[in-house]
Amino acid sequence: MFTGIITDLGRVRALEPRGDTRLTIETGYDTETIVPGASIACSGACLTVVDKGSDWFAADVSAETLSKTTLGDWTPGTAVNLERALRLGEELGGHLVSGHVDGVAEIVERTEEGDSLRLAVAAPDALMPFIAVKGSVTLDGTSLTVNRVIDAPGGGSFEINIIPHTAAATTLGVGRPGIRVNLEIDMLARYVQRLQSREKP
Repeated sequence: MFTGIITDLGRVRALEPRGDTRLTIETGYDTETIVPGASIACSGACLTVVDKGSDWFAADVSAETLSKTTLGDWTPGTAVNLERALRLGEELGGHLVSGHVDGVAEIVERTEEGDSLRLAVAAPDALMPFIAVKGSVTLDGTSLTVNRVIDAPGGGSFEINIIPHTAAATTLGVGRPGIRVNLEIDMLARYVQRLQSREKP
């Protein structure tokens, strides 16, 4: 479980096909405190640490994960938003995030507003009913508040604002039209929809 508050901006060091793909990520975390089997959210995808060094950790990524997220687009040098798993008793600064990516969205517009950025993001049609104004979404692992929702036949989009701190501390600061991002909907919305779908007439 995570909060969507990014605590390190890592970088892909290497990708090695070996059945699953072995992904090596450079990090500023103190790797002495990371144990094998630990979970780290990598741009929103929860990965399991299988090896580590003084300034890196490695995780195995399945073909399913590569096909359902942006991880299949990564190359050496790709910047990665990192968050370590939430510990009981720690501050919940964002919202509850599972690290299970629901789909891939695409930035379609970038507008500078004062010192902040407004990004318009096109989401898969199946996920749009779960996105609400003033609700929470996670983009590339970052907890964000939805400011506007635009429904349209065959798809839709939503808008979020990126404050200067978030722009500097995450990959979203360089977000441009055409860039794909991992999208996780609010898990509360997911369960509300499930309950509604099982209501008897």
